[in-house]
Order: sequence, then structure tokens, then C-alpha cells
Amino acid sequence: MATLHLPDGRQAQYWDTGVGETVVFFFHGCPDTRHAAFPGASAARAYGVRLVAVNRPGYGASDVAASDHLSVADDVAAVADRLGIGRYAVLGMSVGGPYALACAARHPDRVTRAAVVASPAVVPALDPPYHRDDLAAEQQEFFAGIAQLGVDESVERIRPDFTAYVEQLDPGDPDDEALAARWTTGHPPLDSKWFAQQSPAELAAAAREALVNLAGYLRDAAISFRDWGFRPEDVTCPTTVWHGMADPQVSIRNARWLAEHLPDAQLELRSTAHLSTLHSHWPELLTALR
Repeated sequence: MATLHLPDGRQAQYWDTGVGETVVFFFHGCPDTRHAAFPGASAARAYGVRLVAVNRPGYGASDVAASDHLSVADDVAAVADRLGIGRYAVLGMSVGGPYALACAARHPDRVTRAAVVASPAVVPALDPPYHRDDLAAEQQEFFAGIAQLGVDESVERIRPDFTAYVEQLDPGDPDDEALAARWTTGHPPLDSKWFAQQSPAELAAAAREALVNLAGYLRDAAISFRDWGFRPEDVTCPTTVWHGMADPQVSIRNARWLAEHLPDAQLELRSTAHLSTLHSHWPELLTALR
């Protein structure tokens, strides 16, 4: 298990292919971890990219912290320092998208290019102000409330439902096949095809690392559907916005909004869903970030 210590003493868990002239830092979704980057390893090596994925605070073995988008950007810069990396590109999947953009906004002297995949926009700025179009009225009210509450209050509002979800998944189950089946249920067919390419052991390991601590997801969920603390207009590097036209989890409105508000953005639409937009296009994504 690869870990290092940040300047304030916190532990950060990461994964690193360790080769390649171009460095790309990957930002996972939620609940997820550095495991989401593992399938990109072969493409990274083929295209001369060093792919690095860091678990955010509260995921896996990364220590819990009162993090936000900009503090995570600083954590990644510190990881880069520890690994002897100067400049780097950033790639964010789903909820990881705003974290990747925060890196570009916070450290414009270090971030060369950015890409986001299936990423939410600044949700309160959308019309209507929800990240997906299939929410019932009660769910719309819930997300609107999250955006207005303080982060700590939001965490406590989210906690009961997420705790029940994790208990149902039972990540402590030693049966890899059973855990993998529960972890991957409910996804659209295009994403289920991707899961079928991984072994139960791989999927179960990803689930266990993502859910060993509830704090990472709770923090992500509490800060992802409110104002970000930085403006997309502050991202000056070339940025590619990738989105699946069959994505049920993040409406395509998010991608169009991001493409309109990022100063140097290119919109790439694909006939994929959510996770499949990432995992079907690793070569293209990494080529665009070189």
C-alpha cells in the first residue's frame, strides 16, 4: 500500500504507474477510490503517461480532514512535491471533476491541461438547479436543502441514508463474488458491460477501500452540490469536457454548462453512460492530456 505524509502530517494513500514523461493526476468519483484509475494503467504506459491517483481525505487509508475542493488541490500539489513532480495534467471522473478543475484554478503555474468526465457543474447555477433530470420533487427539495446548509449540517443530513446503504452492501463480507454483485447492481447496461470485464476480487477490493470509512463520501456529497469556492472561469488551461449522452446520473446539461463557462473548453459527447465514458476512452483521454 503506497502512502505518504502531507505537510500537516496527514497520511495520503495513492497509486502511481511510475513511468511516463507526462504526469496525469486522476480524481475519483464517490464512493470510489484510486482503484478507478487502475484500468487506465495499460493505456498510460502505451502513451507515455505517468498516471497517479490519490485517495481524497476519508477514503481508504487517507486520513479524514475537513476538506474542500481547494484544500484537495493543495493536497495534490503536496503529493506532487513529495514525488518530485513539477507540472502535471488533471483528470476528474464524476464528482472528481470539480476537484480536478480546482487544481487548475488553484495552481495554474503547475497544471498544464484538464479533463473532466461525467462531471457535475456548479449545480445551484443550473436551470433547473439539479444535477440530474429524473429527480422526484422530494429529491429536488433534498438537494436544494444541501446546497443551503453548512457543510457539517449537510454531512449529518446525508449520514443516515448512506449508513443504511453501506450496511446493505456489507463491505466486510469476505465473499468477493457476493460483494461485487451488490456493489455493481443498479447501473445502466452500458456501465454493467464495463463491470463484467473485471474480476469479483477486483470489484470487491474497490468496494472495501471505498467504504472502509464513511467520511470520504459524506464530505464529497456535502460539498459537491453547492457553490465550489472557486469559479470555472478561473481555469485558464485547455480543458476537455467529456460526457456520455446516455448518462442517467449526471444530466448532459452539466457538460454544456461547463463547456460554456470554462474559458478554453472543448466538449466531447459520446454514446456512453456514466462509468463507461471513462473506461471506454482511456487512450483518447490520455492523448488529449499529453
